[in-house]
Amino acid sequence: MKLPSIILISVLLFFVSCKKNETNTPPKETPFNYLSTSVDGISSPSLSYQNVVVKPQIKITFNAVINPAGINSSVSFQSGGTAIPFSASVENGSTLVISPVNSLPAFTSFILIVSNLKSADGSTLKNAVNINLRTGLDLSDKFPQISDEELLTLVQKQTFKYFWDFGHPVSGLARERNTSGDLVTSGGSGFGIMSLVVGVNRQFITRAEGLARMQKIVGFLQNNAQTFHGAFPHWLNGAIGAVIPFSQKDNGADLVETSYLMQGLLTARQYFNGADAGETALRENINKLWNAVEWNWFRKNNENTLYWHWSPNYNWEMNHQVQGWNEALITYVLAASSNTFSVPKIVYDNGWAKNGSIRNGNTYFGIQLPLGPDKGGPLFFAHYSFLGINPKNLTDAYANYESQNQAHTLINYNYCSANPKQFAGYSDQCWGLTASDDKSGYLAHEPNNDNGTISPTAALSSFPYTPVESMKALKFFYYKLGDKSWGQYGFYDAFNLSESWFANSTLAIDQGPIIVMIENHRTGLLWDLFMSCPEVKTGMKGLGFQSPHL
Repeated sequence: MKLPSIILISVLLFFVSCKKNETNTPPKETPFNYLSTSVDGISSPSLSYQNVVVKPQIKITFNAVINPAGINSSVSFQSGGTAIPFSASVENGSTLVISPVNSLPAFTSFILIVSNLKSADGSTLKNAVNINLRTGLDLSDKFPQISDEELLTLVQKQTFKYFWDFGHPVSGLARERNTSGDLVTSGGSGFGIMSLVVGVNRQFITRAEGLARMQKIVGFLQNNAQTFHGAFPHWLNGAIGAVIPFSQKDNGADLVETSYLMQGLLTARQYFNGADAGETALRENINKLWNAVEWNWFRKNNENTLYWHWSPNYNWEMNHQVQGWNEALITYVLAASSNTFSVPKIVYDNGWAKNGSIRNGNTYFGIQLPLGPDKGGPLFFAHYSFLGINPKNLTDAYANYESQNQAHTLINYNYCSANPKQFAGYSDQCWGLTASDDKSGYLAHEPNNDNGTISPTAALSSFPYTPVESMKALKFFYYKLGDKSWGQYGFYDAFNLSESWFANSTLAIDQGPIIVMIENHRTGLLWDLFMSCPEVKTGMKGLGFQSPHL
C-alpha cells in the first residue's frame, strides 16, 4: 500500500528533528567549585593564615569528587618563587589534603594555589584557589637540653659578657646598648658593677680581674666624670667623662640614675672587703663618691620631695618629682641613708609615698596589688630598686614589699597567659612586659600599654618572685626561640611574635637585672651585701622599714 505524500513528509521531518536535537543539545555538566579551606582544623574566610605550624596540614574541600590524576600539576606551593615540596592526597572523595614534605622555616610567608583541578566527571575547577600562609614559631628545641641549674649559670655567664667584654675600654663603664660607642650609662653601670660582683663570685673572672675593673671604673668616676652637686648625669662619654644630654634640658644631674650607680658601688664596697692595699683603697674611693652626693639639695628649696633632674643651663625646669610607686624607691632609701646629705622621713612620706596615695589595694586576676598603678605597670618597677634592697619580709607603713613585688609579677604573668588581645605566642611560658625596645622604637610595655612585645628581662629578672613561672619562660626563650632570641651577650632585648619581629639589641639596664636577680634568687648574694651596709640599715630604719635584714 502506498502512503500519501503528506504522511511521508511528516515522518521524515520527525526523524530529522529528533536527529537535530540529538546533535545540538550539549551534555549537562555540574560546575566544579571550591567550598572551604582549613589549616590544621582552623578556617579563615580570607584564606589568609598567620602563625601556622611549621608542618601544617591544609585541607581544601570542593563540591564534587576529585579526579586524583593530575593533582600535583594542579597545585603550586612556593615561597618567594621557590617551590616547596609537598605531598597530596584525597580525603572523602572531595577534599584535597596538602602537606609540606619538610618542616617549613619559621616566620616565613608562603602561597598555595590550586588551579585547573579536574573532577571525576571531567569538569575543570571554575576559579583558582589562592591560600596565603605565614608560619609562626617552630616549637622544636633549638639547643640541647641541660639541667635547670646549668641553664641559670649559662644565662648569667653569657649575659655577664655584656659588661665584661663590651665594657667601655677607657672607663670600664657600661655602654647604654650594644651600638652605643662611647656613650655610657650611669644607672646601667651600677647594674654592671653588681654583675661584676656576681662574675667574681661565680668565678667567671678572678677576684684580681674584678678588682682591677672596679679600680678603673671608680678612678674614672672620680677623676673624669662630670658631676653636679655630687650627682651623675644619665649619660656620659665613656672616653672623656663629659655629660651627653639625655634630652635638651636633661643635661645635668639625674638623681635616680645616680642612685642606681650608688647601689652598685656600695654593693661592691661590701664585697671587696679585703685588708690589702688595693681593696682598702677601693672602698675609700667608693666612700668619697658616695659621700659627695648632695641628696638633700635635690629637695629644691627644701621642699618635702626629691626632684629627678637638675641642669646647669635649665636649673629645675624639668620639674619632675620623684614620687609615686615606680622604679625609684632606692633613691629615697639612699637619700635617707647618706652620711653627709641625708633627708628626713617627711620627705619620704610626702614625696615618695604621697602621704599614702601610692596605695592601690585593687584585685586583678584574683591577686590584690598593694601599691602602684592599675595592673602594676611595667615590671622594672619590681627590679631596679630591688637589685640591692631585699624585699623578703620587708615592710613599712605602706606595704609588705615581698607581697607587692610578687603580686605585681603574677598580675603581669596572668595577663599574658590570659592574652586578652590575642597576640601570637603569649602563654604561661611566654610572658613578661616591661620597658624595652620594640619594632617601633622603645616603649614601657605593661598590661595597659601592650603591643605584643615580650621582653625576656621582665620574666627573668622576676626569678625571686615567681621561680616556677620564670623558669618556664627561660626554657621557652632559650630552647624554643633559640638563636632568634639568644646571642653573644645573652638574650636580645625583646621580640614580637605577632609581627615576627626580633630585636638584635642588648641594653645595660635590661641585661644587668637578669644576672643580679637570678643570683638573688639562687643565693641572695647582692641582697646580703647591700643590706649589710651600716648606713643603709640606719637609713631604712629611719624611714620606718622593718626587716630581719636590718
